[in-house]
Amino acid sequence: MKLLTKELLNSIPNLYETERSLNPICHIKLFTPDAQWTWFIIEICKESNNICYGYVKGFDNELGYFSLKELESIKGPLGLSIERDLSFHPTPLSIIKENKQ
Repeated sequence: MKLLTKELLNSIPNLYETERSLNPICHIKLFTPDAQWTWFIIEICKESNNICYGYVKGFDNELGYFSLKELESIKGPLGLSIERDLSFHPTPLSIIKENKQ
């Protein structure tokens, strides 16, 4: 994985582990430096370390599933790859939705 270290992967809950939480924690923030897309990872499939569940800010803002492998292959309009926000700290989803992140 280019976007996440092994330590970060281990710190993210497994898929469906937080499904009963009303305000789950967003553990990782990924973004396109040359576009207005952001992905916040809440859970990841521990079996594949690929499929994530999280909050996506783009044309619309929504909770859903996305693939890390697919994100790693995406280039923005200026040819820049998706990056991990190194200054991001785990944050409750309610704060993310309020646009404070």
